[in-house]
Amino acid sequence: MVTVKKEGVILDRTELAFENYGVFNPGVIQEGNTVHILYRAARTGNFSTIGYAKLDGPLKVVHRDKHPLLIPYMEESSVGVEDPRVVKIDGVFYITYTAYDGVNALGALVTSKDFEHFKLEGIITPEVVFDEFKKLAEHTNVVSPKYFRHSRHFEPDRKIYLWDKDVMFFPRRINGNLVFLHRIRPGIQIVEVKELNLLTKDFWRHYFLNFQDHIILDPIESTFEDAFIGGGCPPIETEQGWIMIYHGVHDTATGYIYSACAALLDLDNPSKMIARLPYALFVPEFDYELDGVVNRVVFPTGTALFDDTLYVYYGATDKCVAVASMSLNELIDELILNRITE
Repeated sequence: MVTVKKEGVILDRTELAFENYGVFNPGVIQEGNTVHILYRAARTGNFSTIGYAKLDGPLKVVHRDKHPLLIPYMEESSVGVEDPRVVKIDGVFYITYTAYDGVNALGALVTSKDFEHFKLEGIITPEVVFDEFKKLAEHTNVVSPKYFRHSRHFEPDRKIYLWDKDVMFFPRRINGNLVFLHRIRPGIQIVEVKELNLLTKDFWRHYFLNFQDHIILDPIESTFEDAFIGGGCPPIETEQGWIMIYHGVHDTATGYIYSACAALLDLDNPSKMIARLPYALFVPEFDYELDGVVNRVVFPTGTALFDDTLYVYYGATDKCVAVASMSLNELIDELILNRITE
């Protein structure tokens, strides 16, 4: 088992209007000793923007903006700019988030070079209605039937798109491609594309016709992640492969329990999973992880590395930002012990 230390809460909600309901699920990027945190800030009514804080080292908050860093730039995110993730590719920050308009939740992208000036790239996941997805993905008839359990409420005057969340990029091009993970429930999928402008309707049609080839992880029945899983922190590059810390959801008689989980992807072929922990990396255990807006939730979304200590930043109960730490080498060793045999 990996030894995990809970460092506690580092950001909590304030009386400021834009974050008086909760602050959680932060995107994290490290530059030397500085850690930038772009967190989901929810105001009363659960309308979300993105707040900004800066750390000196892994835990010490030295600055926190009093106004949102990112607000809804488009109709698709009119109700929420949610759950950001951040990586830096070729000198540019790629900030992904879930755009929520009260009905549809889709993956969107903003880029920046300095966290002061931003370029809206827009929705980068497919805008496809469920019936079309079902028709295309069922073509091969080899994916889990859970993918075809549609439960979105009916809106007579609006298109209801397939929800596509937890979008995050790998922090560099792989074989010349931009590569990102996304989550169409209940599993985690991968996209590899030369440039983002190639994400056309034809691209997604072909993608769904071969959907089983793009699923890298599905939930494991009768375990801590039996309900569904989703992306967590942007993948961490190591010599042994890409470490992926994701969230798993266990369905119990008293409701869902969200835990942090870990897997290892092949360095040159990240669509191939080579190891996976058979147990949760860490679970809700303290009051701030058990009792909040949504109970029993740890939701990992970013990391920073100081020497051999990996710090995992996560949302706790949709209320606050907390941190857990562990040895990176110990995590790698544990993953290697749980290699997947073919």
